[in-house]
Amino acid sequence: MEICMSQLKLLQPVNLAGLKLSNRIVMAPLTRSRSDDHGVPPRYAADYYGQRADAGLIITEATNISVQARGYALTPGIWSPAQVASWHRVTQAVHGRGGKIFLQLWHTGRLSHPDLHDGELPVAPSAIAPEGQAFTNDGMKDFVTPRALETDEIPAIVQDYRHAALCARQAGFDGVEIHSANNYLLDQFLRDSTNKRTDRYGGSVANRIRFPMEVVEAVKQVWDAKRVGIRISPVTNMPGNAKPDSNVMATYGAYYDALSAAGLLYIHGVEGVTQLTREAPEGVDFTALRRRFSGFYIANNRYSKDLAEAAIARGEADLISFGRPFLANPDFVERLRIGAPLAEAPEDYWYGGDATGYADWPGMNGQISVAA
Repeated sequence: MEICMSQLKLLQPVNLAGLKLSNRIVMAPLTRSRSDDHGVPPRYAADYYGQRADAGLIITEATNISVQARGYALTPGIWSPAQVASWHRVTQAVHGRGGKIFLQLWHTGRLSHPDLHDGELPVAPSAIAPEGQAFTNDGMKDFVTPRALETDEIPAIVQDYRHAALCARQAGFDGVEIHSANNYLLDQFLRDSTNKRTDRYGGSVANRIRFPMEVVEAVKQVWDAKRVGIRISPVTNMPGNAKPDSNVMATYGAYYDALSAAGLLYIHGVEGVTQLTREAPEGVDFTALRRRFSGFYIANNRYSKDLAEAAIARGEADLISFGRPFLANPDFVERLRIGAPLAEAPEDYWYGGDATGYADWPGMNGQISVAA
């Protein structure tokens, strides 16, 4: 049965622990590779994000917490004054249109390349090479075997997260989302397929969730827990083609329990394999995992309008995040409201380049909005 647009639950306002959102639509993190070699977003990033401020909540593209965290060329950072100043223009643009925006904190771990680290090896929980290629300034290059972190190096990375969270606060964000998904550093520590350590950060489930939870506690030193979310993908195997944990329900169940006890605002869950399938492997129950967390839940991955409406109606999600529809549709929320067709961005515009195919998509009225 066709859903009456005026009754869309997605368009209903929602109050997340005092964070008042105009609707239940979240703009998912979308890597766009428009920053410079110093991780400073361009001035027109303020236009791009400001144009999409009708979303109930925007979560920025994944943002490196440090130089060491970089895994892709031309991605933004949040550790330097220049980066903070540029991101401040973004938050001002979004707030000027009544929107809310969180910054996603990112460390890529082994999914990187020495070209991005002055010849030094990327770091990881264990020296296990991922499959695939890294995006460098000289194009795509094969991943390498990373260097396993020494135990005494880990506290410094925890402090990098804390510093990045502080920089995000200075830049005027409404909160932060910790990237603990998609086989990046925190997820690499969680999975026994990528974590073969024998110290206090490896082996048992309690040990493997230790580093991610230390990061959570460090970020909470800067932000109230009710302004901190986290993104998790229990079974995603890309990029890097990392195998899921040998016991997803036990490992991620313990993780969800710990995150619930930490009082975080939300979990942003990738259901299935990003961009490919919503299917859960045998023995994995996304709904059962979600119920172990007492906060809000943002559901992600291949959601249509009808699927999103049904998930909210059944109480399986509080909000739904959409990614690619926002690329060419700065007025995605309005198009959804009236049932208008969506524009599609050619893949050539997804990553890299300038404002073309990024901040110059017109709305249905044919106009392009520019931040003041």
